[in-house]
Amino acid sequence: MAVSNLAAKDEAEIDKEDRDLSMEKDFDIEIKIKDLCISFPDKEGGAPITALQNINLDIRQGEFISLLGPSGCGKTTLLRTIADLQQPTSGGISVRGQSPREIRLQKKYGIVFQNPVLYDWRSVRRNVCMPMEMMGIPKKERTARVTKMLELVGLMEFGKKYPHQLSGGMQQRVGIARALAIKPEILLMDEPFSALDEFTKEKLHEDLLRIWKKTNKTILFVTHNIQEAVFLSDRVVVLSPHPGRVSAVVDITLERPRSLEIKNTQEFNELVVKVRKSFESL
Repeated sequence: MAVSNLAAKDEAEIDKEDRDLSMEKDFDIEIKIKDLCISFPDKEGGAPITALQNINLDIRQGEFISLLGPSGCGKTTLLRTIADLQQPTSGGISVRGQSPREIRLQKKYGIVFQNPVLYDWRSVRRNVCMPMEMMGIPKKERTARVTKMLELVGLMEFGKKYPHQLSGGMQQRVGIARALAIKPEILLMDEPFSALDEFTKEKLHEDLLRIWKKTNKTILFVTHNIQEAVFLSDRVVVLSPHPGRVSAVVDITLERPRSLEIKNTQEFNELVVKVRKSFESL
């Protein structure tokens, strides 16, 4: 009897340890996507068009995730759904145990689009300041935050300039500064560097990693560029087209911090090949 009781006690303790470990793991999950499906009506009256099907993905706090796939695979649709700009057809998304809408209303998302959508009649400082004005943040705090964000993105000397006086890369930095100024917990980036030349893009890659390390944000980054995804990410999520499904999740094992020189290493090129094979098999 004593042996039986001892065995039962040991089993109970093991079960408790397993539950505690599971809870710790779940606690670290910032975004949980479960069985997500999104369909759109057919403009010609036919059957609905399925954009995303059975998406399941857990994203940890502070992780840098790239969503990679060919045009039309639903990368942007998935990002918009996380941001509460698109409603799911079925399945769901939770962010720290809350709905995307609750997170959006709490201003915990920062969004950077492919085009920064700056207001031509507002200076750089006033563009960065605009969302804080809409939130009713006091002027003194707005001023301090704008200064801090411009310093972070390397535009302190350009605060009084206007968008037309900036290069494409500088305009995108303003967009990043504006997204970060509201102190979001999650940064959603939809192909923010795709329209830039390669030299500017590489510089912004290094800047983005520096900002990410300093702010410890969770970043979801949409791209169709394999090298970009490998260089930036902790994991690359490859989506298949028509409808979009998670085809592969590739762990990027490169050491951090990363510099452009890492692109010359065998490990980097092997990871690029691994992701490309997942991409080309779609």
